Amino acid sequence: MKKLLSMVLCAMMALTLAGCGGSSDDSSTYTYSSELDIKNLDSSDAEDGCSFTALHAIIDGLMKPAKDGTTTYGIAKSSEVSEDGLTHTYKLRDAKWSNGDAVTANDFVYAWQRIFKKKGNYYYMFCDGIANIAGAQELSDKIDAEQDLTDEDLNKLGVKAVDDKTLEITTTTRVSFFDELMSFPCFYPINQKFCEKQGDKYGKSADSILGNGAFVMTNWEPGSVAEFEKNDKFYAAKDVKIDKLVMKLVQEPKVAAQAFEAGETDFAIINSDLVDKYKKDESFKNISEGFLFYIQPNLENSDLANLNVRKALSLAINRKDLCENVLKDGSQAAKGFVPSGLSISPEGKDFRDEAATYTSYDKKAAQAALDEGLKELGKSEITLRLTYGTDESPMDVFATYLQNA
Repeated sequence: MKKLLSMVLCAMMALTLAGCGGSSDDSSTYTYSSELDIKNLDSSDAEDGCSFTALHAIIDGLMKPAKDGTTTYGIAKSSEVSEDGLTHTYKLRDAKWSNGDAVTANDFVYAWQRIFKKKGNYYYMFCDGIANIAGAQELSDKIDAEQDLTDEDLNKLGVKAVDDKTLEITTTTRVSFFDELMSFPCFYPINQKFCEKQGDKYGKSADSILGNGAFVMTNWEPGSVAEFEKNDKFYAAKDVKIDKLVMKLVQEPKVAAQAFEAGETDFAIINSDLVDKYKKDESFKNISEGFLFYIQPNLENSDLANLNVRKALSLAINRKDLCENVLKDGSQAAKGFVPSGLSISPEGKDFRDEAATYTSYDKKAAQAALDEGLKELGKSEITLRLTYGTDESPMDVFATYLQNA
């Protein structure tokens, strides 16, 4: 019997189990346990959730998340959009970097040009299909073609400092979610003078990062701890209720839970192995996080270029079983690339409920699709290799499950 090799095109949204209780005796300090490490505090390069958590603490963008999950003003104090929807003008509040420098519109222009110059991880967010900022797609095309970008090229990006407190952004089409994008770290400002003085060290240590947000990073020991103190120069310092934030890095869930019980930490992420032990505790909470795990087929592989083979691989994965019986952490099987709960219309309808379902489990149909795919390829069997990173804890579980599906 032919072995049905496993691959999933869209897996699940990861929901994290958290214990949160404010157990620390020092109410002026909040201690957060993280299973992951901070990798990078350069907003042009940072790409992981733990680094983003640290960046959110020390830097504000034009916009930022509000308590209720909506988007509110950050460094911007007001904004307006032209009638055709193509020109976004943000007026900046009187805000300062933690060294006392004023935050200016040029800090955004510099940072946005820099992400292309450095070929940062998220420069594609500026391009067509996402932010649609004028000139961004042309810069991206040059990067893809391995062409060097000149200052003249960078100056064609549709972002301009009209004056120190006015930032004007031009898009090629109307983007209804533009304000929400402006809260994402790749759109954060960078103090040019400080950054250039740090050179390649920028964002690699507590001393080489400059913020304008609620906290200042005072200590960062990779793989161990990151410490932050309240920023007295923050424009909304009176609203910051704690004096110190501590992130305990690379803590195993069991260790984090023990620290929580001992009153040494105020927030601890646990895993499915600990759910039964803590699910009746009043501090136990199930929190939806914005993560979607999926497997991307390599279409340069001639076997995976076959539609029926890809269809078979997707149909072979029992996502519901994986979430409920293996992960057991609240994860949900994703029915499409945009998971449930991520996008809600003004009428309150979930995008996933109104869109089609693109994933399902049907082993019989999977075998039929595989048989047809093998026939089209002129082969009796195929062998595929699954490549995955080990920097996020579920990945080894996913890989083992897929291998045995």
